[in-house]
Amino acid sequence: MTLTRTPSPAVKGSPGDGTAARRPKFLAGPGGQNISLIGALAVVLVLFGVLNENYLSLSNMQVIAEAATITGLLAIVQTVVIICGGLDISVGSQVGVASVVSAMTFTATGSGAFLGMAAAVGVGMLIGALNGIVIVYGRVNPTIATLAGLAAYKGLAQLLSDGRAQGYVLNNDVFIFLGRGKMAGLPVMVWILIVVAVTVHLLLKYTDIGRNLYAIGGNDTAARLAGISINKYLICVYALIGVVAAIAGVLLTARTGSGQPVSGSEGLELKAITAAALGGAALKGGKGGIGGTLLAVALLGCLENGLTVQGINTFWQNVAQGALLVIAVVIQQRRSGERAVGLPH
Repeated sequence: MTLTRTPSPAVKGSPGDGTAARRPKFLAGPGGQNISLIGALAVVLVLFGVLNENYLSLSNMQVIAEAATITGLLAIVQTVVIICGGLDISVGSQVGVASVVSAMTFTATGSGAFLGMAAAVGVGMLIGALNGIVIVYGRVNPTIATLAGLAAYKGLAQLLSDGRAQGYVLNNDVFIFLGRGKMAGLPVMVWILIVVAVTVHLLLKYTDIGRNLYAIGGNDTAARLAGISINKYLICVYALIGVVAAIAGVLLTARTGSGQPVSGSEGLELKAITAAALGGAALKGGKGGIGGTLLAVALLGCLENGLTVQGINTFWQNVAQGALLVIAVVIQQRRSGERAVGLPH
């Protein structure tokens, strides 16, 4: 007697149900994410260009680029930490601390801009490494640890500055050059963003360090068995976040002319996470890239500027950012083909 095996029904979203075959190929990889972002960016540019004739002017594009630089720096390192399965909600507060430290050190010592910058970067590295140590050796969830850091570092910036803008740096040529100078037609701030973006992109794509970060985020157990020192990598990644957040704080000081404890840095963490998620960084880890993140930063910057130019209440910008973050996560879930939690289909 011949036994016939009846095939079990395929689960929706699994390779055998035909969903993957029906899904357009250009949506399945990071290239599809970038194409979608380019399309959305084009729509935003055309829409606000029609509504306001000065929106697409060279001067306004430079304003958008300068305003997006700080968000871009934070989004780049946020992408790195998300790739390795972490998250840092405290980056905005770290920027505030660095901004205050750079301005107050410069004003107190009178020794030039570089001492203030070095102090800010040193403090930023310590703060970032502290986050990593709490997460690794305290065994605290990254979201909880950095949420605590968000409050603590914000309080530290206010304590150092007494809650007010500190110092005045626009009497120094270096700060003026950083905040308002140009090279080859582009603001110096944008060049700094480009240098950081290219460096991190090369690190992720072409080095063993980058491959190990993806491995940690993709499967930390397998990465540990492969001999990767996960604890060391995580602490170094969070220290890197602190350094780049300090650079962003120095640029904030140079752009505004003084150390900003809160006003210039509040909300930056939401923008950075939104840009990283929109750019294709999977919040569960193991996926992401700098190119998509920069496109998302450009989209957010153009949208924010367009809403401002049209005189739309700034509160709606927060609504738009929150909506974009939800949309980004929904798109990630749909593209991954994972079964929805609690739903039968």
